[in-house]
Amino acid sequence: MIAFDELKTDYKNPVDQCNTLNPLVIPEYGIHMFICLLFLLSGSWWTLLYNVPLIAYHVNRYRKRPVMSHHGLYDPTTIMNADELNHAMREGWIKLAFYLISFFVYLYMMIYELVTNTA
Repeated sequence: MIAFDELKTDYKNPVDQCNTLNPLVIPEYGIHMFICLLFLLSGSWWTLLYNVPLIAYHVNRYRKRPVMSHHGLYDPTTIMNADELNHAMREGWIKLAFYLISFFVYLYMMIYELVTNTA
């Protein structure tokens, strides 16, 4: 979110910003898919179903990424377009909300299991 705000206010140039953001895309997707694989192996079906729409979005977004010489989603030549920048910021806020809600739901589920199994 801060990275896109820096682009919007011209604190950082688009090439540097995209070079910073693009290497983070694959690890984010990989970690999310690894966590979902753990849900699958543990038989936690509701949490897996909760995560499937975001996995589908990640796969679709990566499949339709701009043509570049390296991996990543953000192209320095188009990121300064107002529509692209607003879409990236909206996507960032939605993902932040999803991950925060997920964190607290998983924390609650863990505490609930610890309390009910020890009694």
